[in-house]
Amino acid sequence: MDQKEKTIAIIGASNQREKYGNIAVRTYKDAGWTVYPVNPKSENIEGLPAYKQIEDVPAPINRISVYLPPKRVLPLLDSIAQANPTELWLNPGTESPEVIQKAKELGLNVIQACSLLNNNRPP
Repeated sequence: MDQKEKTIAIIGASNQREKYGNIAVRTYKDAGWTVYPVNPKSENIEGLPAYKQIEDVPAPINRISVYLPPKRVLPLLDSIAQANPTELWLNPGTESPEVIQKAKELGLNVIQACSLLNNNRPP
């Protein structure tokens, strides 16, 4: 994979434009990233094909950014680890001690911060 290619999967992507999961899709897309929205209930988000689960994303992923409550993140961590991202961004409100502990046990590079503020940072 080209190191300059910037790819992101946004778990919890939304069609509701006021939600952070939608703002993230638009922000990363506008910044030149290849964006893979992940939402089991949507066919597409902001003109991009949406994927039901992280396993359905058809390409290597540099960054995964999560916009779900901790109780929904915890069962997804094994699948996230299988995707082998360079970074896992837990946005405010998505983290919990259990999520952080399990993510680190799985060897994920956890970043607890708002990924919207860091979207131009190379993967």
